[in-house]
Amino acid sequence: MRIGELARRTGVTARALRHYEKTGLITSVREPNGYRIYDSTATARVANIRYLLDAGLTLEDVAAFRACLDGDMRATPPSARGLDIARERLAVLEARIAAQTAARDRLAAALATTRG
Repeated sequence: MRIGELARRTGVTARALRHYEKTGLITSVREPNGYRIYDSTATARVANIRYLLDAGLTLEDVAAFRACLDGDMRATPPSARGLDIARERLAVLEARIAAQTAARDRLAAALATTRG
């Protein structure tokens, strides 16, 4: 299928699909006219990429799951490595949230003292 069809089937933009391809998460072959052609496994692969990204992982994190992106990731128990990646990403997100919360609190306190 061409990139437009894959985009329609997955709800992902063609731009995102090209990015996934650039990072090696999906592959295509090129027709003589340069059009990308994806095989039938690309739909599941893109759905799994989106599932992992929507869960809060980064594309770099998703790359570690490359070997299992063609299966049904939602129905398969995660591997120990997959759980480690998710825990590491959660720790990063929690640290960022804490830093942003502290910055918000400092700004709110500074504004409260100015009363103007």
